[in-house]
Amino acid sequence: MRKLEPDVFLAQQATGLVWDVRSPVEYAAGHLPGAVSVPLFSDEERAQVGICYKQKGGPQAVELGLEMVGPKMASWVRQARQTIGTGGSIGLYCWRGGMRSGSMAWLLEQAGFDVSLVLGGYKAYRHYVRAVLERPWRLHVLGGHTGSGKTELLHHLAEAGAQVIDLEGLARHKGSAFGAIGQPEGQPRIEHFENLLAGQLLTKDASKPIWVEDESQTIGQVFIYKPFYDLMEAAPLYCLQVPLTDRVARLVADYAQGPEADLAAAIQKIARRMGPQHAQTALAALKVGEYAHVAELALAYYDPCYDHALARRPNPPVAFVPYLKGQEIPTAKALLAEEQLNQTAP
Repeated sequence: MRKLEPDVFLAQQATGLVWDVRSPVEYAAGHLPGAVSVPLFSDEERAQVGICYKQKGGPQAVELGLEMVGPKMASWVRQARQTIGTGGSIGLYCWRGGMRSGSMAWLLEQAGFDVSLVLGGYKAYRHYVRAVLERPWRLHVLGGHTGSGKTELLHHLAEAGAQVIDLEGLARHKGSAFGAIGQPEGQPRIEHFENLLAGQLLTKDASKPIWVEDESQTIGQVFIYKPFYDLMEAAPLYCLQVPLTDRVARLVADYAQGPEADLAAAIQKIARRMGPQHAQTALAALKVGEYAHVAELALAYYDPCYDHALARRPNPPVAFVPYLKGQEIPTAKALLAEEQLNQTAP
């Protein structure tokens, strides 16, 4: 059994099998990206062991835990063999790298597996994640008004060879009041979003720029860790200049197929800030399928908000890049050329 620091564990188990042996509720809050939930105890069992520990002490709690775990042991060994075969390598962790992961490690070693543990467990891993997010990454930010197609262009930048992280993809939300529409159900918890973001960063070359989309600190229910968000705020910003007609058309294409009730609920969320009259007009237009008019009314609210946020940034945009519908690849190339120009400027 090897006990490895989180960075070494992640490097050695990057493509291997990792089991999270904490309870399901702990796993749901956040886990190592790619880790499989194989709980030593269910949520209810973990609660019972905790109560027993407080009321009767450690030995009795251990005995109760063994009674719960015993009937499951053979199934865990079978699961491991079916996944990686006898003698394969498996990584494990629990909250602090103590009894739960140690017990599972002993069992799997007895069954012939090569086992490694996260030294300090998930708690140590979380400290490592925060340290990764606090590194001085060379970020470049792609900005522009709502409906500019920033996420789409990020993917074209990646195809052109740039390093890219899709924050909205990790958050499973597009950032606005309408951002949950058409996305996979349920956002990750903030804790797990940070895990996913750190995992993405660790795949990048820290000496080269990493492109991200301009975001507020909140993406739906997810918050971007402040030290990383501060890097985004201070990073070079490249703003897309997209005609209003193109932005309206993109919003209609992105959202018009969504359930009417969801679109109406999104309008209601921003009704006070849009103004009651504009919100009622948007709801009426939605009912008769005038989606372009709905988009125009929404942009009449979102555009001033973005302009205000732009004015509050520590540094002004380094470039404004024209972006027309159907010009994704040329625009991506123009952005990379502008990036090179700014890097070589005195």
